[in-house]
Amino acid sequence: MRHVIALDVGGTGMKAALVGDDGGLLHRARRATGRERGPDAVVGAILDFAAELHAYGAEHHGAPAVAAGIAVPGIVDEERGIASYAANLGWRDVPLRALLTERLGIPVALGHDVRTGGLAEGRIGAGRGADRFLFVPLGTGIAGAIGIDGRVEAGAHGFAGEIGHVVVRPGGTPCPCGQHGCLERYASASAVSEAWATACGDPDADAADCAEAVASGDPNAVRVWQEAVDALADGLVTALTLLDPRTLIIGGGLAEAGEVLFQPLRDAVRQRVTFQKLPAIVPAALGDTAGCLGAGLLARDLLGTAGPVRTAPDPTDPTDPPEVTA
Repeated sequence: MRHVIALDVGGTGMKAALVGDDGGLLHRARRATGRERGPDAVVGAILDFAAELHAYGAEHHGAPAVAAGIAVPGIVDEERGIASYAANLGWRDVPLRALLTERLGIPVALGHDVRTGGLAEGRIGAGRGADRFLFVPLGTGIAGAIGIDGRVEAGAHGFAGEIGHVVVRPGGTPCPCGQHGCLERYASASAVSEAWATACGDPDADAADCAEAVASGDPNAVRVWQEAVDALADGLVTALTLLDPRTLIIGGGLAEAGEVLFQPLRDAVRQRVTFQKLPAIVPAALGDTAGCLGAGLLARDLLGTAGPVRTAPDPTDPTDPPEVTA
């Protein structure tokens, strides 16, 4: 069966799949990045993992993959196929597309992890059917993917969508980017974890604990949570004023709080809009599979075959493979 390689590289681990022309997942696997051994080892691990997937396809599906898509974190020059910088992986200016093309002998597409995840959410996830969407995952930091007619806008220099560095509290908390008061210093999962740990006096408390305390009516938790929601609403209203999306998709760890987040967030955004059209504000649908599914779409775009992808394995379906880890 003709298929492509989909590979999503994270800070500590990699998720991959072989995706058939019909969108079915033929094989799934995970590997560690090996970042503790340095950036060269990470690049080597990516190349080796891709080669394993290529060989697996040839052995089990009659022929090797015909293309590959890879999503990586940090600053990505998608046009030139270069992984420019990733603080958590330690690399700079890695010609990843060229290295993979040489190793595999097939066309390779390189994408930014959040934009690639946004591509999947827009085409086959929570934004399916929306001509304009904004995908904002709330994790360790905050980024964004701007969706326009089935594609994601990278910007002139590959920096489009960096909503986490919109200043929402001028003169506020310093950010590693060099500014003060950036959105991600107030509304990311890590920022909420830090604020709640301080407020409750438990250094091990995190954002999930805060959400649980909010649901139970803890006034300190409600205060911490509302401060984060207000900052997030300020940033999102700036974004929707500029972009006018039809759908606003919120993902990442903080979104796992469900209506504990979405009900006050929708209220806060609604209170701030004046002339702007209020978009649908919805939770992401694909979870941590979005990057891998999006990488598969990038690969299939190279071939002009980017139709639907099965978004999750079905444990009752014998054609859906178990995930292999190592």
